[in-house]
Amino acid sequence: MALGLTPKQWLTLVTVQMVTVLFGLTVTSVTVILPQMKGALSATQDQIAWILTLNLVATAAATPLTGWLASKLGWRRLMLGSVIGFTMATVACGFVSSLETLLGLRVLQGALGAPIFPLGQAIILARFERSQHPMALMMWGVGGVMGPILGPTFGGLVADVLDWRWSFYMILPLGLAACIPVMLSLGDEERGTARRFDFIGFILIAVAVGCLQLVFDRGQREDWFDSSMIIAQSLIAAACLYFFLVHSLFAPAPLFDMATFKDRNFVLGVTFALIMGMMQYTPMVLFPPLLQDLRGLPESIIGLLIAMRGVGNFLSFFIVATCTRINPRATLAAGMAIQAGAALWMGQLDINMTMRDVMLTNLIHGFGFGLAYTPMATLTFSTLALPLMTQGNAIFSLLRMLGSSLFIAIILVVFVQSAAVAHANMAAMVNLFSEDVLRPWLEHFGDAGSQTFQILAGQQVSRQAAMIGYINAFHLLTIVPAVAAPLAFLFQMRRR
Repeated sequence: MALGLTPKQWLTLVTVQMVTVLFGLTVTSVTVILPQMKGALSATQDQIAWILTLNLVATAAATPLTGWLASKLGWRRLMLGSVIGFTMATVACGFVSSLETLLGLRVLQGALGAPIFPLGQAIILARFERSQHPMALMMWGVGGVMGPILGPTFGGLVADVLDWRWSFYMILPLGLAACIPVMLSLGDEERGTARRFDFIGFILIAVAVGCLQLVFDRGQREDWFDSSMIIAQSLIAAACLYFFLVHSLFAPAPLFDMATFKDRNFVLGVTFALIMGMMQYTPMVLFPPLLQDLRGLPESIIGLLIAMRGVGNFLSFFIVATCTRINPRATLAAGMAIQAGAALWMGQLDINMTMRDVMLTNLIHGFGFGLAYTPMATLTFSTLALPLMTQGNAIFSLLRMLGSSLFIAIILVVFVQSAAVAHANMAAMVNLFSEDVLRPWLEHFGDAGSQTFQILAGQQVSRQAAMIGYINAFHLLTIVPAVAAPLAFLFQMRRR
């Protein structure tokens, strides 16, 4: 048989790909319909942002439960319950008439969908031989890439042609279709192996992760530690995390089996997961406002340009499995180096950047991310015991998610602060551009010439200052993968 896979393994791949596409498509489609939802629900910009924030918080807080739920319910029941619950909560979002109801449903949607990604990766790693992991993870990655590409595209199209509510309704047939292969391919693996549930540990880690997610996501809006809310959430997160660590060391049956953290590759791998989370969404956060505010491009064009990142991911799949089999550590290091190179190019752009520049930088950055992810996941779980796989994947997914939130928060701070400093410095020097030099041109404006000069100068200062902020953010995006690349060689190679 092609690729040496059994029919059961092919069905497993199809199953996990379908649920991953469903999850990614649903999560990302919401981002493009926020303006319509804001008007329909009479919400402010800050209020509508909670639609994304609370969903992320609920997903992060519920992710640590994946391992225990899998051992209690088994793969089929957990995946089927997650897909059905996630789909129903998503569809229900389309029927709401108030912001409060929508926020509650988004929390429910995030909590129910939390096991889908980590359980899917755990199933892949358990169902395939370790020698097949690079190929299986690569094929599964196709589904992971398609969701974020299709979500904004179809979500925006459906919202424009019909209504924002249909962006939620369209998930129903996809969710029901995903249930069929789940029932056919998955069994009761891991069911009945659950230890006593560590309720105290779960509450501590859920509160810590939830508060951290809120701090990262809301910090910029609330002016960070000038806000009493951010200070309180930070203190609660730190206290809960400390007590969770103490509790895990001394509890007879902690939420996370401490044997997981005795595996060197796993500990190094989840560190890389945190770093890869930092790389995953940052360009998608920075480029849309840059292109819209400074270049005046419409949303449809911006979406196509950013989609090139997904194309780069897809292109990496043609070589990543082979490269990972030959030398996973070198492949991971190369993927990180390529991301650093692409980010360095982004940092060289100026306000007159072309669409070609945006396309190529995002294409290369996406290629580097795709090239790094498969060897990272392969190395992370290459020496981990099979009974710890599901729990390990939950931790892996949780840290990747926290990495995204943390780095986006840091990037926004760098952008805002450096843009403000640049604006102040340039505004102080704007008189160097003598009005006398421009007077022949300003005379076309008549008596309004002087005022026009001030307006144009102020606008140009603001635009150039913002561009400096974006460039500094891209420089930070360069440093992180460049520093991380050599660490790939610290992984231990599993003996054949």
